[in-house]
Amino acid sequence: MPTLYAYKNCDTCRKASKWLKENQISHETKAIRETPPSVAELKAALKANGGDLRKLFNTSGGDYREMGIKDRLPGMTEEEALDLLSQNGNLVKRPFLIGEGVALNGFSEAAWKDALA
Repeated sequence: MPTLYAYKNCDTCRKASKWLKENQISHETKAIRETPPSVAELKAALKANGGDLRKLFNTSGGDYREMGIKDRLPGMTEEEALDLLSQNGNLVKRPFLIGEGVALNGFSEAAWKDALA
């Protein structure tokens, strides 16, 4: 069963959750801030995103800006970036859905339909 990492005050997360329910896709939901995805889950998402670390980051978030990740990311190793994401759920682009054979971040109904239907 896939796991949806979401933030309760995020409109996009609520849209994704609603879409999953409407399409009768069983899933577990975890609070992304309190329980960020694991390094292994992030590695699967990284692979699904063609190895582009930036696609895993919530680039519009306050923590991203305050921590200067935009400038730091090019010099980070993959391991450093994934460790940082696994320790700070605010940095992870949400919603984040991970399961066997599926890794999605951000919500695009078309992309989610292609991956899950």
